[in-house]
Amino acid sequence: MSATTPRRKRADARRSIDSIIGAARAELSKDPQASVDDIAVVAGVGRMTVYGHFPNRAALVEAALAAALAEGDEMLAAADLSGNAERAMIQLLGASWALIAESSALLTAAVEALPAGRIQQLHDSHAERMDELIRRGQRQGEFRTDLPVPWLRNVIHYVLKGAAEEVGAGRVRSADAAGLVTATVLPVLASNRAPS
Repeated sequence: MSATTPRRKRADARRSIDSIIGAARAELSKDPQASVDDIAVVAGVGRMTVYGHFPNRAALVEAALAAALAEGDEMLAAADLSGNAERAMIQLLGASWALIAESSALLTAAVEALPAGRIQQLHDSHAERMDELIRRGQRQGEFRTDLPVPWLRNVIHYVLKGAAEEVGAGRVRSADAAGLVTATVLPVLASNRAPS
């Protein structure tokens, strides 16, 4: 019986942590300034329970962002990026836009709470996926080779972020954003080689 008690406590703690992270994702996605108290109420736990698992608000924001990115990574991994690089980029942009639209407020909270280097580390797998696709497009002669891959990836990132800001400000409909992102990014990536 004593062997099962620690396991039960660990399972209870895991459920509590999952509930807090889920609440943090939900609240920070609505309001990047959401407090630990706001998140605790939504999670159905006390403030001290939150601090028992996360030493400060920044740690909670990081956990929420990491959970969102891990879920997003699964979604992006499921996207069919085989074959033609331009077609694959259209798929990746569509999937990326869906994630950004869902979590742009959460990212705003992270930018305010975490060091820029940490946010970059959390995005490394997404960046590598984009970099590899750009390199493949360059090898296939579909994407330009006169600009560095990290520069092209960052341009794409800024277009996606800008689209989220435009949607948030009400200047662009969310339903139109993916098409606008694609229409902007593909000419930026297009190879300047004449077709053979």
